[in-house]
Amino acid sequence: MYPGHWGQVAPDKPAVIMGGTDHVVTHGELDERSTRLARVWQNAGLRPGDGVALLMENQPRFMEVVWAALRSGLRITPVNRYLTASEAAYIINDCDARALVTSSELALLATELASMIPGCKHRLSVDGLVYGYDSYEDALAAVPADPLEEEPLGQLMFYSSGTTGRPKGIVRPHSNRPVKEGTPLSGLGALFGINNESVYLSPAPIYHAAPLAFCVGATSVGAAVVLMPRFDPLTALAALERHRCTHSQWVPTMFSRMLKLPEEDRTRFDLSAHKVAIHAAAPCPRPVKEAMFEWWGPIIHEYYAGSELNGLTYAGPQDWLAHPGTVGRAVVGVVHICDEEGNELPPGQSGLIYFENESATFEYHKDDEQTRSSRHPSHPNWSALGDVGYLDEEGFLYLTDRATFMIISGGVNIYPREIEDVLVMHPLVDDVAVIGVPDPDMGEAVKAIVQLVPGTAGAPDLADELIAFARERLTHYKCPKSVDFDPQLPRLPTGKLYKRVLRDRYWDDRINRLA
Repeated sequence: MYPGHWGQVAPDKPAVIMGGTDHVVTHGELDERSTRLARVWQNAGLRPGDGVALLMENQPRFMEVVWAALRSGLRITPVNRYLTASEAAYIINDCDARALVTSSELALLATELASMIPGCKHRLSVDGLVYGYDSYEDALAAVPADPLEEEPLGQLMFYSSGTTGRPKGIVRPHSNRPVKEGTPLSGLGALFGINNESVYLSPAPIYHAAPLAFCVGATSVGAAVVLMPRFDPLTALAALERHRCTHSQWVPTMFSRMLKLPEEDRTRFDLSAHKVAIHAAAPCPRPVKEAMFEWWGPIIHEYYAGSELNGLTYAGPQDWLAHPGTVGRAVVGVVHICDEEGNELPPGQSGLIYFENESATFEYHKDDEQTRSSRHPSHPNWSALGDVGYLDEEGFLYLTDRATFMIISGGVNIYPREIEDVLVMHPLVDDVAVIGVPDPDMGEAVKAIVQLVPGTAGAPDLADELIAFARERLTHYKCPKSVDFDPQLPRLPTGKLYKRVLRDRYWDDRINRLA
């Protein structure tokens, strides 16, 4: 199903509700506006398979732009609103976008960007004029609301977050089936029980893959999406209560920050309508998830997947309680754990995670080498995302870390996640990243970079306290040799850290000293 269906059978039912302002976009409005924009793009010469881009904050027009592309066979790339103009221009040019929609809230960025995207001729601005852009509202008013004669299914083309290098576009073959048959993302509703009676809270920026995919999936089955402008622990809890949300999706840092609210704040909201809380995007420290189960009860579901959609694992509440730390068993594809040579490893041994999936035909846009490197050396239908983990005897998957973040100290492999999961439980730690830094004897030494809770100052005594805290809980060689303090770690709203930025501080200094 898609907005064309719900716009007919439930035109007055909310499709998108803006948290904070309670601005409502009905299913009828979502259908009409996405239809008009699809016609605007067709009149501008865009045809199925062409690329468009969307640079926008969480706001009421976001989903209608996405659905306009999905119901006209276009490939739409959401762009992170916090990128610099040059970073955004790289993505817009690389994805071959012929059209761009932005907003007046991003006027400074959009104005600077306009001269940097020469191939993107058709540019529209929502909620006010921006230099170099035409009015979105005027463009829609100038065309009829009649659906296109043909409405082939388009696709979302996400770019990787770039935490370990320059972002890569993830593209799949164009589909020729009509959008009225539904999108592949509609299946998310079936997995998590989202239907036309559900109210789904999205507290994260929806230019990221998982939040947008779930919003598309929810609106496709007729649910209401409550869209928060930005995450805040208290306002998120208030939104759950105010809108009687039945479903939600989070990242582990959101859990951590809600758990550190004062007890009176955490317990004053009525969350009785809340039946399914979903999390993914980054591994959740076991103590954090245990605390969330104690608070919210057995409603927490977890999945592991990438924007590549080459596979998916799922852990329901009872799965996780019986197998603490797991990200579940495969429900799409078959999981294989392999060593560096591609040999399959037995249960309990960590290695690179591959999904075997004949239908996972993704490629990295304009990067044949990256596409080849994601495939198993002997099995072309096995693909990897760069994550390391192991399977238990029952087929449950456990993540260890990203392969590129592994620390090698004195020839021993050390995975930062285990150390981060310990340190984040210290009451003064708001966020933490563990990296390897140059060491003349060991090659790399373990360093923790800590963001403290507001109102706390870093000091040598506190650094020593955190190292001692880790030593009480980890074997000695895994413990940080040093601790630095940072007022704000470079973490994406999806929960992913820009560890590359942190590593560059220390490795670039070493390179400069040797130069």
